[in-house]
Amino acid sequence: MNITNKIPAIKVIAMPKDSNADGDMFGGWIISMMDLAAYMPARKLAKKRLVTVAMDEITFHKPVFVGDCLECYAEVEKTGRTSVTVKVETYVERKDSLDREKVTEGRFVFVAIGKDRKPVPIINDTTT
Repeated sequence: MNITNKIPAIKVIAMPKDSNADGDMFGGWIISMMDLAAYMPARKLAKKRLVTVAMDEITFHKPVFVGDCLECYAEVEKTGRTSVTVKVETYVERKDSLDREKVTEGRFVFVAIGKDRKPVPIINDTTT
């Protein structure tokens, strides 16, 4: 994914309440931000209720520290009959140096569901 001219789906400052005792952000917090970011393009595509059903190939390259600005970039990679797969790349702007680094990446799979919470097609078939 080339993010040079892209706007992040989510941008947030890493705060102490989401860190461990040494000031490193918990991986679960980073994944939750990535899940939110992945949801943004998925909901625009599906226009239906979505649930996260899988997270694949989550890789933590570098730590995120309290005060870093976390930026998640997301784009739809694949659309199935009831599912959407979104690739997310996460970068930080370091608090002290303002250096920008890729810290995490992964894929998130969402399934569209109806009121009965069962999978429904993303694209309604209006030909019948």
